[in-house]
Amino acid sequence: MLKIYNTLTRSKQEFVPLTTGKVNMYVCGMTVYDYCHLGHARVMVVFDVVRRWLRSSGYAVTYVRNITDIDDKIIKRAQENGETMGTLTERFITAMDEDAAALGVEKPDFEPRATQYVQGMLDMIEVLRQKGLAYQASDGDVNYAVRKFEGYGKLSGKSLDDLRAGERVQVDMAKDDPLDFVLWKRAKEGEPSWDSPWGKGRPGWHIECSVMSSSLLGKHFDIHGGGQDLQFPHHENEIAQSEGAHQCTFVNTWMHNGFVRVDNEKMSKSLGNFFTVREILAKYDPEVVRFFIIRAQYRSPLNYSDHHLDDAKQGLTRLYTALKDFDVVAGEIDWSNSHAAKFRDAMNDDFNTPEAVAVLFELANEINRSRSTEAAKLLKSLASVLGLLTQDATYFLQGRNVVRVGQAEERDIAMPVRAIGGAYTPDRIERLIEERNEARKDRNFAHADSIRKELLNAGIVLEDHPNSPTTWRRS
Repeated sequence: MLKIYNTLTRSKQEFVPLTTGKVNMYVCGMTVYDYCHLGHARVMVVFDVVRRWLRSSGYAVTYVRNITDIDDKIIKRAQENGETMGTLTERFITAMDEDAAALGVEKPDFEPRATQYVQGMLDMIEVLRQKGLAYQASDGDVNYAVRKFEGYGKLSGKSLDDLRAGERVQVDMAKDDPLDFVLWKRAKEGEPSWDSPWGKGRPGWHIECSVMSSSLLGKHFDIHGGGQDLQFPHHENEIAQSEGAHQCTFVNTWMHNGFVRVDNEKMSKSLGNFFTVREILAKYDPEVVRFFIIRAQYRSPLNYSDHHLDDAKQGLTRLYTALKDFDVVAGEIDWSNSHAAKFRDAMNDDFNTPEAVAVLFELANEINRSRSTEAAKLLKSLASVLGLLTQDATYFLQGRNVVRVGQAEERDIAMPVRAIGGAYTPDRIERLIEERNEARKDRNFAHADSIRKELLNAGIVLEDHPNSPTTWRRS
């Protein structure tokens, strides 16, 4: 039985979907005004794994991940760039899709954009106003009256008095209470706006997700996910809006992945330790980055450093090395197998990917000992559940990758190994192997050894085989 840590109850609970055999899941996506950073990558990969495991467990999953395409930051960036909001957001949505695809993240079933659901937001705001939970302030904004919703703070564990004492909100004289939050923002000069009963304006951030999730998944659904930073106030406000409007439970299970840290400090632009996905992928194979994210338990902090990425690369190389002599593809998994059962138990324990990855290494060790094709197939199949070991083993070990660049077709970009003598591309390596083979035929073993040593110094290991050609891989 799958158990998931529910932020709402602060405990692991057996997961029982509202409808037998079906799971509806909503995850807060990106605000598209810049390139995705590592924190975004973690959200995408974590909930991609959750979806994959739910499907492997026999559930039909409907996965919704929204796009925020109207926001203060988006408006400001578009104005700074001298371009329209639509042009800006389309560019970064395309970039987001490219980053996600590189990381092996499957597209959600639905990817709603906030600007497509403005009428639904107006409808929900009017319902809240009629119920006495929303009011128009003197500055024209429509705000949610937090103190009128019983149970505010149940997700974050914060009381209203604690919030007020902690000065977590800015004082706004137009609000009835400083804790109230905006549902509809009165338009400023030159900003994008929509007509509403309260004048021209645009939606607040929180109302977007309440409307998009209920429109696509219903008023009550199974799982809502996102980063830990969204627990308060965003998700807390979603509950207040949705349950205030619909008078029923909003979500059964709340999941939050942990923060990304850089050398044990929280990643942030203000600290100057901010890394985009593209900056990281310029240095590391995308599957290495995915493996780095997966091998940490999703609720724990993820500490980024080149050392940890290098360690992840070595670990993934070990798994691929175990597969390099086997022509196997992922297939049906026999869950009665002891390794498979151990993997399943780990994933059913709140998606415990570190333990699941440990099973992959156990299988790799068994393959290296027994040379078992069945074990190799099981390794490939279990890893595929996590979206790992999807490349050809030799291809990965030789440092090649297939990427999609914009709208161009897929192309092979061999990542050269740098040495004092220049770049050791695959073509150059193959030529040196041929030169070494000729030297061995001529019994010029000193020259053959010098070529092997040259390549080894460049991080390239040659492997001779009795009845087949020499192969190579990166060390």
